[in-house]
Amino acid sequence: MTPVRRGPRRTLWPLRVVLTAHLLMVLAQPWLAGRYLTGDVDAIAVHGLVGSLLAAVGMVAVAATLLYVLGGRGRLWVVPVAVALFLADGVQIGAGYARDLGLHVPLGVAITVSSVLLAAWVWSPSAGRSR
Repeated sequence: MTPVRRGPRRTLWPLRVVLTAHLLMVLAQPWLAGRYLTGDVDAIAVHGLVGSLLAAVGMVAVAATLLYVLGGRGRLWVVPVAVALFLADGVQIGAGYARDLGLHVPLGVAITVSSVLLAAWVWSPSAGRSR
């Protein structure tokens, strides 16, 4: 008889997909800003669009973490982290449109580091274990 595997197996995949998409979008942002600074004036429009789409992806990430925690008995700490990342994305959008680079740049670095760490964790074996 094969042992029954427990854990958030089914609910982990949507979370992996969403957090990986979020990470890829976050990593595109400094590249797009750099393109703008080197003279590609159209890149700033794409930077703004990707930033705005990050809020939507962040909302989906919050929903995916709720599914992971409630439906798959995943780790509880992921929900407040996803909510904080979603809120940071929103503040980042506001700071960008307000041209508050004193907030926009360091917050962008914090979002990038957080996204990398969260995406690395979601692909680790630890993410597949039940609480």
